[in-house]
Amino acid sequence: MPPSSRRPAPSHTMQSPTVTVVIPALNEEHNLPLVLENLPPVDEVIVVDGRSDDDTVAVAREVRPGAIVVRQTRSGKGNALACGFAAATSDIVVTLNADGSADPGEIPRFVDALLSGAEAAHGSRFRQGGAHRDALPAERAAHATLSRVVNVLFRTRFTDLSCGYNAYWRELLPVLDLPRPVDGRLKRGRLAWGDGPEVETLITVRMATRGLRVVEVATVGYPRIHGERPRRFLPAAWRILRTIATEYARRWSREPRRPVYRAAELPESQIMRPERMPGADRGRPDDGRHSRHAVPPPPRPRRRTDLRVIRGESDEWGTRGDNGPRSAENRRDRWDDPGPYYQAVPGENYR
Repeated sequence: MPPSSRRPAPSHTMQSPTVTVVIPALNEEHNLPLVLENLPPVDEVIVVDGRSDDDTVAVAREVRPGAIVVRQTRSGKGNALACGFAAATSDIVVTLNADGSADPGEIPRFVDALLSGAEAAHGSRFRQGGAHRDALPAERAAHATLSRVVNVLFRTRFTDLSCGYNAYWRELLPVLDLPRPVDGRLKRGRLAWGDGPEVETLITVRMATRGLRVVEVATVGYPRIHGERPRRFLPAAWRILRTIATEYARRWSREPRRPVYRAAELPESQIMRPERMPGADRGRPDDGRHSRHAVPPPPRPRRRTDLRVIRGESDEWGTRGDNGPRSAENRRDRWDDPGPYYQAVPGENYR
């Protein structure tokens, strides 16, 4: 399964790639701690602050002293993801919501899909093995209808268009062509196409139109831990329809599409890096990989050799038992283990 010649090839051959988790957060001081505390061992955590009015940044620093805090250059979730992608330095980038609507313990599933040959792992709450426990019947019907529209127009087989739980090889992020964090062509206060909440559907569609090998990973969507999720059916449906129409028109536009292979850059002034902990280097060599953490994470599990496995057990990743990262009492109370999960065959192309 050779990578496409139109884009740089990700380093699929690496045995133990580094992982960055990007978490956009806006006024999530009550939800963010539980998400950060239950992250599996990762190499880099980036919290993108959307100019919160509460203590989101202070809480992130308190709970995860090694986290990198990035301040958005504009507003909107799309701009938050673009800023987080520009600041990421690991081989794999995972996006995760800060409101507790997704289980951080499922991150190894997405990494496993990439190691099995995929170029992008897309979360799906409506795939067999997943669930959306905060969706009303009208939302389920709307998701099914809009997914069918996308599948017909773009010849895909997606089951979820707006899931914010995804993983990518960092080398392939420029292919998505998201708005750059710093764009001198925009007037102050103006947003670019893709800066807003339409970015989730935008990324889903562009993963298919740009020819990425996409694997859907079953995930479970939960209600917010604190606060109520705004339920705006008509604006959300209109936003998705507008995104679909815009991307479909761009696909058949006569305007030549410029290849994008260069990663976006973010000014260093927007990045708040953690201070180096005194004495962290004593007693062990500094290999530069775990310098952001006071204690290096445990060894990673070996790469799975069977690429055709559909059904997987979470025990392999240490997500059960007393010694796993999910053994905390609040983890069992919040995110119950749905059991074996199902995912698409690695390498299945949704193009």
